[in-house]
Amino acid sequence: MRFTVRDMQKMKDDGVLIPMLTAYDVTSARLAEAVGVPVILVGDSLGMVIQGHDNPVAVTLDHMIYHAQIVTRVTEKALIIGDMPFMSYNVSPEQALANCARMMQQGGVGAVKMEGGAYLAPSIRRIVEVGIPVIAHIGLQPQSYFKVGGMRAQGRDVDSARHLLEDADAVQDAGASMLIIESVPAELGALITERVRIPTIGIGAGPDCDGQVQVFHDLVGLFEDFIPRHTRRYAEGAQVFKAAIAGYVEDVRARNFPTGDHAFHLKPDVLAAIEDHHGVDDND
Repeated sequence: MRFTVRDMQKMKDDGVLIPMLTAYDVTSARLAEAVGVPVILVGDSLGMVIQGHDNPVAVTLDHMIYHAQIVTRVTEKALIIGDMPFMSYNVSPEQALANCARMMQQGGVGAVKMEGGAYLAPSIRRIVEVGIPVIAHIGLQPQSYFKVGGMRAQGRDVDSARHLLEDADAVQDAGASMLIIESVPAELGALITERVRIPTIGIGAGPDCDGQVQVFHDLVGLFEDFIPRHTRRYAEGAQVFKAAIAGYVEDVRARNFPTGDHAFHLKPDVLAAIEDHHGVDDND
């Protein structure tokens, strides 16, 4: 039985903090679930982490559904959230509904995530009406990379902070089940968490949110380009993997790998029969 958004709400109500992790493939999804991560986000951050882009704008709905299918296929308990990519929900509430339905039916997820505040409320309301749980996302919105000029913290002045508080109210009133708050001052993250009834999940929003989300590859040190301020590395995975690969290269060149222990072998009678016929023309 999988976790649901109702379980997440109960965790908030009971004061139990919610750890969420991204996963895009079999390995990361299985590892996350094996240690009890209750919520896995199949995030469009795969555009940077998996596809090598500078931002997630190039990620398509088909890309997201493909990775959601992988994660849902190899997990059993975690709530899987499918990230709706750039322009897959912005044209109209009906477009958003149709694409979220695809994510649910084809991706197998238990909820969808969309970036946006008050302006997105009509779409959230329409989607929730038909039974699709929505996770809202305010603060830094990576899909607005070109609009804001990069990955910049939000809510650092009075007007923008008030705007984010209004966004939080709007998406909650529209029926969002959870709220991701990204890259805002810790004090604002705390104010929003205190203000709304639904669980808040922070990423660079301070320690007072109801839960936290991190990118798997950042957490285990596989993404080396830079370390975001909001990330704590719990392992230096890239260094471990590079050392392992270097050892493999060295062993192959030195003929230390493979050895007979790493090979299949013929039975003596089969080998003898082959050797007896060695050099015989197949046409004879």
